[in-house]
Amino acid sequence: MKNTINYLLFTLIIAVLFSSCEDDPEPVLPMPIIENVEIGLGNNGIGVVGRDFHLDLDIVAGDKIDLVQVKIEPIEGESYADEWNFELTWEEYKGVKNTNVHKHFDIPEDAVEGKYDFFIIVTDENGTTLQETYEVEIVDPSNLAVDPILYIWHITTDQGDFHYVNETLENPENVEFSKSEILSSDAAIKNVKGDGKMYLLLIKKDANHLPESVDAIDFSKVIVHDVFEHENETEVYTFSSVIYDGNGGFLRPSPKLTIGASADNNSPEPNAISGDKAWESGEYYFGVVYTNSSHNISLHHYFELNVTGF
Repeated sequence: MKNTINYLLFTLIIAVLFSSCEDDPEPVLPMPIIENVEIGLGNNGIGVVGRDFHLDLDIVAGDKIDLVQVKIEPIEGESYADEWNFELTWEEYKGVKNTNVHKHFDIPEDAVEGKYDFFIIVTDENGTTLQETYEVEIVDPSNLAVDPILYIWHITTDQGDFHYVNETLENPENVEFSKSEILSSDAAIKNVKGDGKMYLLLIKKDANHLPESVDAIDFSKVIVHDVFEHENETEVYTFSSVIYDGNGGFLRPSPKLTIGASADNNSPEPNAISGDKAWESGEYYFGVVYTNSSHNISLHHYFELNVTGF
């Protein structure tokens, strides 16, 4: 009898333990997190055939990142002139816990116009995968409502040195400005209408800040050389920060900024050039940033110059 009781008790214990093991849930693995997503230049969700496309996002891995991918796929129910999809994979983030992904890539020449699903896929080394879906529109350049292009950009010193960037976007080399020297610069952007605003910006290279649209400008990190805007333009035209009077003079001459000035040319309220953006000798970026707010399209261009004498 005693042996029987012991056997039954042993069997009961084994059954309870086995049942407990069966009931234990599978461990929940932490998933990657995607934040602060920007898709398209100026975060407009538009990809232009044959042109640069902007993507920016922050990733926090569940464990560590394995792969980051993007896919552009047709949307079910949408009609297209032909079949087209697109895929990119980046492996350079493998083994990283968290990172910023800032990519520029060209929309292929064979891309087909239309609205598409834009997938961002993060695969974690722990075996989990996060996929988020957004919508993008692929547009042929000929069908853009406005197509802003940096037409020409002049840069002049008060010593008579002259540099320029034209629509081929070939950057000038060995551009240097010294303390107390006057930087004169103006830019023209063609193929615009409606409302738009342009900034010319000086930015320290180590500020790690190159805004690609007006809304992205952090004014604590930039020195504004000029700001100018157009409003309610009904016809496509070339917008310039210089306005001629037709008699050899100017209604608005080329803006100027003294290297070492205490305040910049921001309008209506100039910003003090102090703190993290205080003048110092070293490498700077000089940039033009334009956003057409009527059609949510932006452009930007930067080149390097040196500042000395501080």
